[in-house]
Amino acid sequence: MADPMSGSLRPHRAARAEARLHAMIDHRLRARGWTPRVVPYVGYGTDRWVRVLARVLLAPPTSRSGEEADGRGWRRFLSASAAGVPVTIQVGEHRHVVSSVRDGYIDVRLESDLQPGWNTVRLSTEDAEPVDEQVRIVGPSDGLGLVSDIDDTIMVTMLPRPLLALRNAFLVRESKRRPVPGMAELYADIIEAHPEVFVVYLSTGAWNTAEALRDFMARHGYPPGPLLLTDWGPTQTGWFRSGQEHKREQLRGLFKDLPQLRWLLVGDDGQHDPSVYAEGAAAEPDRVLGVLIRQLSATEQVVSSGTPVPKDVGADTGGASGAGPVLAGDGFGLRQRLRERNLLPGLGAS
Repeated sequence: MADPMSGSLRPHRAARAEARLHAMIDHRLRARGWTPRVVPYVGYGTDRWVRVLARVLLAPPTSRSGEEADGRGWRRFLSASAAGVPVTIQVGEHRHVVSSVRDGYIDVRLESDLQPGWNTVRLSTEDAEPVDEQVRIVGPSDGLGLVSDIDDTIMVTMLPRPLLALRNAFLVRESKRRPVPGMAELYADIIEAHPEVFVVYLSTGAWNTAEALRDFMARHGYPPGPLLLTDWGPTQTGWFRSGQEHKREQLRGLFKDLPQLRWLLVGDDGQHDPSVYAEGAAAEPDRVLGVLIRQLSATEQVVSSGTPVPKDVGADTGGASGAGPVLAGDGFGLRQRLRERNLLPGLGAS
């Protein structure tokens, strides 16, 4: 499957129909004075390049950046994307001009001279004020990365039951979402033991929810990091995107982009995290330090997958340890199991 941020491959007829609809909407909204604005997302890179993520949307003259961040979810999906819009991106001393692709997405790797740690890039279009966004630059000596799923790993959503998924995505305010117990504490312990850890959130959730997810994570004490999300509309090759393939592609990309890191992969057994992570660990055993899987309760499994037991148990691998995944029902249990395994030296015992 082509990534929603990619402009490659001949689009499927559903994508072509969607593009025609967007073109019609674009024409009518611009005639009413709507102009492009950039919605940036957290990126990452090294001291040689940076991956910049953003989306160009059409907005009325009175709109404000971040509007409706905590509103009901359906408001975030009523957006008009703008493809083919030039965007200027300032990365340190380097100035780049790129164009938004299908559905207004920008996903580009640009030359960079930024130093390791958190930095800021600036994005601008012709008719809107510039916007700044953070990017995390991973240093050549950094040693640990953490990939975290979101739904039912750090935030209780019990996907993919259709009606509940729609309710959570379109109706529930982000301030009403519940965190998974102990996960923020687990991540805080990992960061205390390894302050240089690079945290990235990998999910099949829609890009429309990115700003609200960032607010949720900040409110509940989760560390900042790039979000690698996807799109809910037609893809270049079909009517629907594959969440599993999205995760596989992004995980392979992280392994390739950041060869200096060894990874902890954190997910849950309500969808396909165990098998996707097991495949990654089997392909790159020296790169995966361990796999942590939050086990849903029997009730959560019934809601999520229609059965009281996990459908996807994955392969019997946990990365370089070769001892299988670390399993527990919440973050407190995962933290205890992680200490017992001694997979992460320096993790406190308190």
